[in-house]
Amino acid sequence: MTIAEALREAIREEMRRDERVFCIGEDIGIPGGFGGAFTVTLGLAEEFGRERVLDTPISEAGIAGAAVGAALAGMRPIADVQYADFLFCAMDQLVNMAAKMRYMSGGRLSVPMVMRAPCGATTRAAQHGQSPESFFIHVPGLKVACPSTAYDAKGLLKTAVRDDNPVLFFEHKLLYGSKGMRAEKGALSPVGEVPIAEYTIPFGEAALRREGCDVTIVAKLLMVYRALAAAERLAAEGISCEVIDPRTLVPFDAETVVRSVRKTEHLVLVDECPRTGGWAGEVAAEIQQKAFGRLDAPIVRVTAPDTPVPFAPVMERYYVPDEEDIIRAVREVLRWR
Repeated sequence: MTIAEALREAIREEMRRDERVFCIGEDIGIPGGFGGAFTVTLGLAEEFGRERVLDTPISEAGIAGAAVGAALAGMRPIADVQYADFLFCAMDQLVNMAAKMRYMSGGRLSVPMVMRAPCGATTRAAQHGQSPESFFIHVPGLKVACPSTAYDAKGLLKTAVRDDNPVLFFEHKLLYGSKGMRAEKGALSPVGEVPIAEYTIPFGEAALRREGCDVTIVAKLLMVYRALAAAERLAAEGISCEVIDPRTLVPFDAETVVRSVRKTEHLVLVDECPRTGGWAGEVAAEIQQKAFGRLDAPIVRVTAPDTPVPFAPVMERYYVPDEEDIIRAVREVLRWR
């Protein structure tokens, strides 16, 4: 399956399993539509009816608010914004309501909702191409998932739906798949085996994408594939890279990264978010605290610069980290050997 197909299958299975699960968002079930911005909900309205696949007005605050209210009332909504940038329109509902109601009620209330959000730069410029994951790791009470494969997309989404806490579920627009009505220019096709049998993936367990012994590279979403491509090129030079995909940012599996760093003694972090205040900086702080004595060189971050996402394709290519950026970073940390 592609990631888009795997997400659709996860939603379908959870809606069949639990009648409390429903979808809410813009253009997710209109007749003749795409099935949301990127085809994930295609066909679900025909199977489950439009009482469980709810189209909304263009109001992200309204979508998030309705999802929070439904979750508090015992439902399990899967909410959908067309672009992750629009989460900023719903920050009060997500940060002050969804994230805090369980804590403020002493555990008597829960908010079992999922907010799906397509992220990443795809020549849509500053207001439709951001990677805002780092904003939400700062919010206690929210869980944050970032799948990079079809297998993980399905397993993590099923886990998210069943979680009694609110989950932000980020999906990179260039990873949905390169075929179909809404294929993005430059998209990858990470088609993978997705079991027919029931499965879920626990939050807080990173995936080892490539074994190595010289340097650890930690990357998420699209950057996983660029890290793997860089590792393949570096292998031709005799440099062995270990590539780790965290899969979830909250909870974060620091121990897997620490074990790898104890072996390789070098760490490179790759992230499409801007540098200052980003996820990569938080991971760097945590790993140096837990494995400082085993590091043979300073941790290096490969990130987007501290600017809005540019529109011109040549500038966007400069903005988003690529293989060359990762290769330079690996060589930088290894020069200390």
